[in-house]
Amino acid sequence: MQTRWGYPVNDRGHLEIGGCDMVRLAGQFGTPLYVVDEARVRANCREYKAALQDTLPGAQALYAGKTMLNLAMARLIDEEGLGLDVVSGGELYTALRARFPAGRIHFHGNNKSLAELTMALEARVGRIVVDNEDELALLGILCRRLKVHQDISLRITPGIEAHTHEYIETGLLDSKFGFGIGDGRAKAAVRKALGQRELNLKGLHCHIGSQLFDLAPVRRAVEVMLAFADQIRRETGWTAPELNLGGGLGIRYTAEDAPPTVAAFVGAITEALRDGAKRRGFPLPALVLEPGRSIVGPAGVTLYDVGNVKRIKGVRTYVSVDGGMAENPRPALYSAKYDVAVANKAGHPPEEVVSVAGRFCESGDMLAWDVSIPKVERGDVIVIFATGAYHYSMASNYNRWPRPAMVFVRDGQAELVVRRETYEDIVANDVLPVAMREQRAIVNA
Repeated sequence: MQTRWGYPVNDRGHLEIGGCDMVRLAGQFGTPLYVVDEARVRANCREYKAALQDTLPGAQALYAGKTMLNLAMARLIDEEGLGLDVVSGGELYTALRARFPAGRIHFHGNNKSLAELTMALEARVGRIVVDNEDELALLGILCRRLKVHQDISLRITPGIEAHTHEYIETGLLDSKFGFGIGDGRAKAAVRKALGQRELNLKGLHCHIGSQLFDLAPVRRAVEVMLAFADQIRRETGWTAPELNLGGGLGIRYTAEDAPPTVAAFVGAITEALRDGAKRRGFPLPALVLEPGRSIVGPAGVTLYDVGNVKRIKGVRTYVSVDGGMAENPRPALYSAKYDVAVANKAGHPPEEVVSVAGRFCESGDMLAWDVSIPKVERGDVIVIFATGAYHYSMASNYNRWPRPAMVFVRDGQAELVVRRETYEDIVANDVLPVAMREQRAIVNA
């Protein structure tokens, strides 16, 4: 028997992922627990590589590290031959500690610090994606100081409505990201970049948003970026050799979701790129994509232990679990919805409609509203699907709660890749002021 997520139910009636019993994993590693199906992540990486090679040989995929990054994930992405997109010094440091090849790293961010830019230059990352005028000037100064040349791209804001949640829509002119085409800043940035000897302008970048289901805005982004590149070529003589169109392909969070396939997403981009370049007589640029959510999102689940069950007759049943918005803030941020199952009753039919409540001190700390599952009781193991992306990476210590562990599962083996935090970890960076320490010493004297 298989669940609708394609995972089998074993002879104990328990959900299995990667050959591992989820109930057994919950007992072994504790809950909440992030579980990542390693084979599925690798298959998703290969699907992107195959789709790109089938439609536009030489195109490159970079994994968007912001979706979920740790040492093991960086190593996996390297083994699969993808590049890596990082957006902070912490992500860059993680990649370098994992010995990810620096030349395959692209460094993004709208407010990179002096220290972060210096780290990137000293590591010799493949690209720094410049986001604004101040960064462009600062990067030139740093390159001269360090006596290095750096390959860069410019992040362009194409002014496109992406039909997604406003918080994850990044391609509009009114955005904190990038140089706008409509207000002339993008054109001015290209001229400034070309005028700095230490900077090698290798291409243009845009990213219109995340969790995209509609491919029309994606095709429109290609058209706008090609039109801009062609205008720049005619006015400056510089022909963009590389076009990075970001990522953003949506995934299925519930049974009602119907995102495009990877092949359809890649095909829409490459077809628009070929057609647009041919119409303009523009040399076909090297294509770069930055998938993240669609690689790791569907491959992850989170396990929870059921605590209190509160049945309000004629109103609602609240099933409280030992986690919530600290390790999954997406329902609170975006009203995100999920499919839910009971791992130890995976073969049972649904019997009641419940809402899964988090343990944190906010009324809005809910993980799922009105989901149909088998009758649940204290000690059951709840599983929430499609939590591989933007869960671990956005986790917090709200209410001073330790962040969960993570395991990779494959071929019946579970490997710990992130240790569970302890209470000692929570206070490890706390420091008492001198006066408080002295006062305690006086009282104890």
